Amino acid sequence: MATLLSDAELADALTELSGWTKVGDTLTQTFARPTFPEAIEFVGRVAVEAEAANHHPDIDIRWRNVTFTLSTHSEGGLTELDLALARTIDRLAS
Repeated sequence: MATLLSDAELADALTELSGWTKVGDTLTQTFARPTFPEAIEFVGRVAVEAEAANHHPDIDIRWRNVTFTLSTHSEGGLTELDLALARTIDRLAS
């Protein structure tokens, strides 16, 4: 069971998570890849890490653009699990 982040904890975390935006009870970011196959490959790499962490993002693929939306649904908002997954996605994107 994860604990919901306070507004202050989330604000602090967003200073280190470049490009991530809080939208309601989620974090979201869109990543542009050079080609559609590279976008799909990126999603595959994120999927492997998300499965290992047992924490899965919502994913929207639009041509070369991949949008990840993170939330801990079981807790009804954002937790450290979401921040950890955002950091992982950032690492895989670079």
